[in-house]
Formats: sequence, C-alpha cells, structure tokens
Amino acid sequence: MPDPFDSSDHPPPPAAPDRAETVPPNEPPLDWGTALARFDAMLAQAGKSLHTRDAYRRDLAQLAEAGGAPLELSSTDLVARQMALKAAGLAEKSLARKRSAWRRFFQFWVDEGLLSANPAATLPRRRQPKRLPKSLSVDDACALLDARPVGDDALAVRDRAMFEMLYSCGMRLSELVGLDLADLDLVEAEVRVLGKSHKERLLPVGRVAREALLEWLPLRGTLAGDTAALFVSRRGARLTGRQVQKRLAQWALAAGHPRHVHPHMLRHSFASHLLQSSGDLRAVQELLGHTSVAATQIYTSLDYQHLANVYDTTHPRAHDETNGGD
Repeated sequence: MPDPFDSSDHPPPPAAPDRAETVPPNEPPLDWGTALARFDAMLAQAGKSLHTRDAYRRDLAQLAEAGGAPLELSSTDLVARQMALKAAGLAEKSLARKRSAWRRFFQFWVDEGLLSANPAATLPRRRQPKRLPKSLSVDDACALLDARPVGDDALAVRDRAMFEMLYSCGMRLSELVGLDLADLDLVEAEVRVLGKSHKERLLPVGRVAREALLEWLPLRGTLAGDTAALFVSRRGARLTGRQVQKRLAQWALAAGHPRHVHPHMLRHSFASHLLQSSGDLRAVQELLGHTSVAATQIYTSLDYQHLANVYDTTHPRAHDETNGGD
C-alpha cells in the first residue's frame, strides 16, 4: 500500500495557478474583515506609515467589493475585477497601483502558509512613465517665501516658519507636522525628523529658516499650552498635513504666484536646487531620507531640464534662426 504522505508521485503546484489553493483546506474561509485587519497589522509592524496603510486599505476594499472569500479568489477573478475597474474609467496608473497592492496582500498569505501560491502573480506589471516632480525656480521659491501676503499675525509668522523649514530642510509634509519642540536645536541649527519606517535623521536648518523659527517660537508659547508639537493651530492643537496644504495654497495665491503650490513642491525645489549647486547626489539622498539613490536620481533629470532651459534661452545658436549664411 503506498504511503499516503509520500508526495514523490505528486507534481508540485504550478507557479501561478488560476485558483489559489488554501492551506490547510479544513479551516473555515477567512472573511475580508479579518484578512484586512491581519494584513494591516503586518504593515504597521513593518513600519509602514498610516498614509501607506490607508492606500492599501482602499485598494483592497475595491477588490473586496467583488465578493468571495479573499483566499479563494483566482487569477481569473482578479483579472475580471481589474477589467471592471478599467471599464469604470480608472486610469492605468491607478490600476497598476492596485495590482501591486493585491500582489502584496496575497503574498502575505503565501508567507503565512495559508496560500500555496499568489493568484496575483500573473497580473501584468506595466512600467509607468516617470513624471518629473514639479519644482519652483530659485527665484520663484525665494519670492514666494519672502512674501508676507496674509499679514503679520501669529499664524502668518507660523506659516512662514513652516514653509521655510520645508524648503530649507527638504523634509516631507508628514515629517513637518510630526515635529515636536524638543526635536529642534537652534544652537546647533539642526532638527531631528522621523521619516519613513521610523528612521530618524538630523537635518541642518538654514539661516533664514532659523530666523523664521526664532520669530515663531515666542508666539507658539502663547498658543501651545501643554502641546509638544512645534507647529500648532490657534487653538493649540498639532497641525494636520491638510491644514498645512491649505495654508500654503492660500499663501501662494495671495502672493500672486501663478501656479498652485503644495508642500511637496518645496521639497522637490530643495532637492533640485541643492543638486544644481553641489552635484552631490549622495548628500542629497541622505538629506531627503531616500533609502536608495535611485529615488534621488530623478532630480538629475530636473537638473538637466534646468540646464536645457538655460541653453535654449541664452545660447546664440540654440534657435533655428537665420545667421547670415552660417
């Protein structure tokens, strides 16, 4: 009698089956609520930000709307759901992000031993063309920050300090609103920020940003109370990222800036201008908090774009013009 536990005569499962096999088969199907909660707990333990976790939650919620137990979905089911989203008008870039989230979700259950293979593994991986991040010119950035379009009250002083910090330090919006007063050392002219995956880094604070902070700190003392946050609202609460976005947009509009300005644009401007001046890609990578230099290399494209613009506007032979028969 053959050994029932001998698997030598049974071929291994295919790398990308149409129907994901649940392991072990005798357990009741996992419902979406439990599956999403466990997956989110893993992301939190891995140090993913709340913003990243929310994005995963939204992408997986759209998959859950198709119905069926999460660990019983097949690659055919996923393709059908993708086609439905595309028919509803979802852009390819958004679809690519969802496919990535689905792959990560099902791979988690493979790693947990509850799936034998990832049903999302066969979904296409289309490379999206990289868009250059929007940044300001040096003159536009300085003109924007030098303006005082919303008066000299406490909130205007606070706003200028915040915007100077974004441009001076190149920090992310989440890092800015997460700053505590204790993170700032104006004697050493540096600030400690908590970046992605809870990684800390020290950033230098430029002279103009330091002056703006020295103007803000006495006013903060009248508003903050027991709040640890460096930047607070009129009621003394820590600012949210959305509040900072709105204040910067209003500031730029009142200053007569022709473009919509958002906080990340100041980070992009910081990186682009620093790279133009120094050419030190590694230093810019460290200041931005990028784990890979590949993420920083996009600013070399911005640097080239700047040089190309200078060439086009200044070189005598940059334009197709009549040059006396030359």
